[in-house]
Amino acid sequence: MVASRDRRIALLALLRVKGVNWHFIAREAQRPDGLDRLLDGKCAEGSVEAKESMTLLARHAQELQDHQGSVEDIFREMDAEGTALTTVLDDDFPANLRTIFNLPPFLFYRGELRDDDARAVAVVGTRQASPMGLRQAAEMARLLTTHDVTVLSGLAVGIDTAAHQACLDAGGRTIAVLGSGIRRIYPSQNRELAEEIVHSGAVVSQFWPDAPPTRYSFPRRNVTMSGMGQGTVVIEASETSGAKMQARYALEHGKHVWLLRNLVSEHAWARTYVGRRGAKEVSRVEDILMDLRSPAVVRQRADARMQLSLAV
Repeated sequence: MVASRDRRIALLALLRVKGVNWHFIAREAQRPDGLDRLLDGKCAEGSVEAKESMTLLARHAQELQDHQGSVEDIFREMDAEGTALTTVLDDDFPANLRTIFNLPPFLFYRGELRDDDARAVAVVGTRQASPMGLRQAAEMARLLTTHDVTVLSGLAVGIDTAAHQACLDAGGRTIAVLGSGIRRIYPSQNRELAEEIVHSGAVVSQFWPDAPPTRYSFPRRNVTMSGMGQGTVVIEASETSGAKMQARYALEHGKHVWLLRNLVSEHAWARTYVGRRGAKEVSRVEDILMDLRSPAVVRQRADARMQLSLAV
């Protein structure tokens, strides 16, 4: 079921209030009657983020009508451009993403999101990839594709580009998770790649459509990419890379983290993640496939987590 346009507008208008915690809004809004509670100045959650956000919503309640107007303008523009939207109010919101505590409230997207995208794995790594790393990324993505796994990556140069392109070449599904608005494809040299992905998967963004890429937007993108998959496989990554950051997020989310054997051999952080943090050293795609659940099981787990949050 897709939420009504008015309810979607109401949700996004709340997010236009400066300073509100988007993750709190997402958690609360996806609970039964959660959006109505928020609009009524109430919430079920008792966290610090909830208290701070509810104070801001109460303080700026008179601005909500203006925010709804600006959101209506965005909706009209996105409709004219053929850009779709899914929110935590909608049944087509990615099931894996519902299971994390810091989920985004919405995704603008081009292309198609499908239920079987719940069988997804993120393939990530450095922008300054070695020739071997590029080959490994392409081969990993290709093999995942042959086993009907949707490959997630971030459209960056290097490992991400190799993974996306290998999926396209193999006729599989890939989803690019942007660190910018849906209108601001970054990096610009991958605009053509993004258009190809639209026809064989989806390009998604958790930001307002015209949002530029920023220093803080990429870590937020990594959170969402981790959330959309059942796990993250890291091909090449330094101590300070975004790929390592995504591996950390994935472990915090209770997701699988698979680190290639050569990565573990070369980097102390990877050995620590395997030895103490719960990551898994892998050398074959079969090591990953054995950990994956069916889309039906993913949805059951998402529903169970929602019920648990209500009970708490």
